[in-house]
Amino acid sequence: MPPLKQATLHQLAVFEAAARHLSFTRAAEELFLTQPTVSMQMKQLTKTVGLPLFEQVGRRLYLTDAGRELCRTCEHIFEELRQFETLVAEMKGLKQGYLRLTVVTTAKYVVPRLLGPFCRHYPGIDVSLIVANHDQLMDRLGANQDDLYILSHPPETMDVACQPFLDNPLVVLAPGDHPLVGQKQISLVRLVEEPFIMREPGSGTRQAVQKLFSHHGLKLKVRMELGSNEAIKQAIAGGLGISILSAHTMALEGHTSQIACLDVEEFPIRRHWHVIHPQGKHLSVVARTFLTYLLTEGKVLAREGVQ
Repeated sequence: MPPLKQATLHQLAVFEAAARHLSFTRAAEELFLTQPTVSMQMKQLTKTVGLPLFEQVGRRLYLTDAGRELCRTCEHIFEELRQFETLVAEMKGLKQGYLRLTVVTTAKYVVPRLLGPFCRHYPGIDVSLIVANHDQLMDRLGANQDDLYILSHPPETMDVACQPFLDNPLVVLAPGDHPLVGQKQISLVRLVEEPFIMREPGSGTRQAVQKLFSHHGLKLKVRMELGSNEAIKQAIAGGLGISILSAHTMALEGHTSQIACLDVEEFPIRRHWHVIHPQGKHLSVVARTFLTYLLTEGKVLAREGVQ
């Protein structure tokens, strides 16, 4: 048996993620593995191939010539498998199938609510839902790893099919006992006096907020940066500052919430959720059905959930 036939699909999937990120740590995070597990899989695959696949120069990881060739081979293998899965799903219709979704972190407040009725209507369909930050979603989109992607700020440098399907208003949130709670039409000039808690640089929410305040020649006092909306809400409730988040993040807070929405001029910032996929991508019957559902029944359900 040729040596490479002893390599498993799992090892190749781990290698593809490590090669794309040039990082065992980021590959482990994406695949929900431990870093030692990734290292061990790569050690075994390297032994099977018989040539080094990675080389480390300083603290950076690079692909060797063999690694680059194997990376191209993996892309071909996984694309062929995706096409086969699509064919099988179409042959089975909607009795069985698989749907891969990747959504930005804020969309986790919306998309699972939409998946419930869809999955009840099509019980034979299995769903993979990955929640990622904006940069991670762009990586997956670039590698064509999923059927559909949901985000607020569609990429301008990629050729994608894009459809808006739901409002995603950004609102100003403060502790329930903040002095500004209850005031009407608070000015942006007054708002920038407050310490802000913000999402990490690169997030779509942060970009929209900075664009608004920069337009008015104002600069925010960022006290803290946090990578999750839940952490930001906890920080707001703890009195560490105010923030600007999607109104959808408050959908399940209820009347006893320790967080209040402020009435600020030029808010809410009007944005939309978009569902996208690479232009020209052949969507499976499952993906097409979910896309249609998202733009019709799902749109109505999501609006009801944020009211």
